[in-house]
Amino acid sequence: MKYEPILLARIHKPNSHQLEGYRADGGYAAIEQALVDKKPADVIAQVKDAGLRGRGGAGFPTGLKWTFLPKDHPGPIYLCVNADESEPCTYNNRILMEKDPHQVLEGIMLACYAIRSEKAFFYVRYEYGTAYRALEAAIAELYAAGLLGKNIFGSDFHLDIVLHRGAGAYICGEETGLIESLEGKRAWPRIKPPFPAIEGAFRKPTIVNNVETMACVTQIMRRGIDWFKSLGVPPDPKNPRDAGSYGPKLYTIAGHVEKPVCVELPMGVSLRELVEVHGGGVWKGRKAKAVNPGGLSMGFVDVLAPLKGEDGKTEYDIPLDFNGPGKVGCLGLGTAAVTVIDDQTSMVDVLHNVTQFFSHESCGQCTPCREGTGWMLKIMERFRRGLGRREDLDILVDVADRIGIIPGTTICGLSDGAGWPVKTAIRKFRSEFEEAIRKGEPSRYAKPLQMVGAH
Repeated sequence: MKYEPILLARIHKPNSHQLEGYRADGGYAAIEQALVDKKPADVIAQVKDAGLRGRGGAGFPTGLKWTFLPKDHPGPIYLCVNADESEPCTYNNRILMEKDPHQVLEGIMLACYAIRSEKAFFYVRYEYGTAYRALEAAIAELYAAGLLGKNIFGSDFHLDIVLHRGAGAYICGEETGLIESLEGKRAWPRIKPPFPAIEGAFRKPTIVNNVETMACVTQIMRRGIDWFKSLGVPPDPKNPRDAGSYGPKLYTIAGHVEKPVCVELPMGVSLRELVEVHGGGVWKGRKAKAVNPGGLSMGFVDVLAPLKGEDGKTEYDIPLDFNGPGKVGCLGLGTAAVTVIDDQTSMVDVLHNVTQFFSHESCGQCTPCREGTGWMLKIMERFRRGLGRREDLDILVDVADRIGIIPGTTICGLSDGAGWPVKTAIRKFRSEFEEAIRKGEPSRYAKPLQMVGAH
């Protein structure tokens, strides 16, 4: 049965980004109705009961997060919308901001009403110029129409949305790094607790949600709990910590595929279906070797490795819900940005690019991350020059295992994301690295040794 998109339903319409078209399609009816017959607690309850989990990476239950705000706080309370979409090969938020910004803005209005906030900060990745301009125009339309500012829809609800352009750094996507940047400081993540819901932007209670999450809030309030829970995957009865993976999800497909694209599907679609059907298969008639299921930081899936407990299936068949990637040693679903690596691409070159990215993007605040990402890059640079050693493989895995918030050595999770692709690549494709050591040949992409450092 073919799935009919909801979050992306409007993106191919003429002028889909404009207020007039959005209102003609029923836009802003959900917030108007909520202001009439729902209390803020009712909106929180509806989002919570729908089982919406944050689409930014961690998958934390959205409605539950909203309840962490201090009760009867005099204010101000802030909402920060995280649009610093910097995870490599991820572009689902960009599609929404460029093509249907009002769907996101209505979600922001509903969220702010629910958490009793009168100011939202929309933090947009610096490189997203088109998205920034689309949002700027959409927000201006709302003010001109009297739908932002004081007494929205004649109610006692007031809201201002401040558009803020980010600083061009991956670390700004971490919620407390984003808040520090928003305050005009260096984007060094904060030690938690206190969590942002208690002490966030400008030391006031703050909720941080991402763009796709806000679009889901709009649709939950418009279509109801039953619709949202009819899609996706219910909780695993064998896992008491599983909150389910409900609703639609935007998946992006990139890398060595015939059709890089952003598609909307119910959560739980298999990795194989996403690549082979919606991505048109692997390019140039080749086969897939490895796949990132949700951005580089989630680690690698070995397409040929048997899936434990599933006869005839491989890691390529995992469901892309909040639990699926974890079953094959990946960090999680992440941003659901699927990146395909074909069977003619060297994992040495892939891992070098990964370590280069994370070493560059480490903010440098925590020693294990600052030094560990640098060490991993230096080792991979040796590998590319044909000078890798067998003991380097164990050193890389050891460093990757020892940095991050999961082993408790850093303030934020960037180093977990830096370590996961390293250890999964080496554990799953170790024979390929050992073969590179035996051959001792420079990568075809590596600079000749005498050229390193040359002007």
